[in-house]
Amino acid sequence: MGDFIGHISPGLFLVFYGLYQAIIVSRALILNDSLLYPSYLSKNKGKWARLWQIAHAGWLKVVSGSLLIVYELNCVDEGLTFMTKMIPPRFMYPKEWQHLTMFILLTLDGCVEVVSRSVLRQRLVLLERGATVLGVYVLLLLLVSHVKDSSGVELQVHSLLILVVFLLMLVLTAELWAPEMVHLWVIETFLFLTMGSWLMQAAFILFRPVSGFPWEDDDISDIMFVTTFFCWHVMINALCMLGIYGISSFWHRCYRPGLMPMGSKEVLYHKSSEGTFYKLLQKAEQQDRDDQAPLLSKSSPCDRA
Repeated sequence: MGDFIGHISPGLFLVFYGLYQAIIVSRALILNDSLLYPSYLSKNKGKWARLWQIAHAGWLKVVSGSLLIVYELNCVDEGLTFMTKMIPPRFMYPKEWQHLTMFILLTLDGCVEVVSRSVLRQRLVLLERGATVLGVYVLLLLLVSHVKDSSGVELQVHSLLILVVFLLMLVLTAELWAPEMVHLWVIETFLFLTMGSWLMQAAFILFRPVSGFPWEDDDISDIMFVTTFFCWHVMINALCMLGIYGISSFWHRCYRPGLMPMGSKEVLYHKSSEGTFYKLLQKAEQQDRDDQAPLLSKSSPCDRA
């Protein structure tokens, strides 16, 4: 899969996934809603309610991962052989097998999310995030060994990609302990967008240069401009997220104003009864009832008179 399509396809998936996440995060920020238990899922009772409850991100992972697996298996003309038949045997197509491992984990991650959100009676958020973290951990390990025989421009391109994956691994690991922290979700979305757009850029740098001439590995200017292009991707993706937030805010204020003052009380009931928010809510309601009890007892003799 070390070709133009092999880099463009995963890049497109990551960009679409990042855009989807950016819309979800922007909506949660604007409405002060929960990221894991959005209130519109419980309020939507119309004929399209079932459509909104589908695990869109999970199905996107399953479909994209399956298509990438099929492409990887067919990109080798003589078949993706594991070992040679000579004595002693030697492993064959190490990079292709690494690609296949990445795509299998992506598909499994999507399956876990679909099962958790659409099949199980109670959603297992920790299982979903754990599957995603596992996939990113393995991706980082495979990318580190993927560049062992790289040099020059190709090494610089993949080194910047490894940097993004490493930061994403840290963010996703932190989300295991703080799954509702919106700051982590914003950073995660930004890193997914950056990884996707950079993969697409890598396809043009390594396989189809816009100038029509290949990049020179021994030219320091080419290597420096690879980093410059990466910085441009960082800025463009940040502006893209700001644009999505601005458009979402304008849309909800102009066309969906009824959702703007919505509180988070109903969202808290979606969480486990053992959760902190639920306990605080119960204590507050119990305290209100206790405060009203003396008032009712004092007013009862007057009512009898």
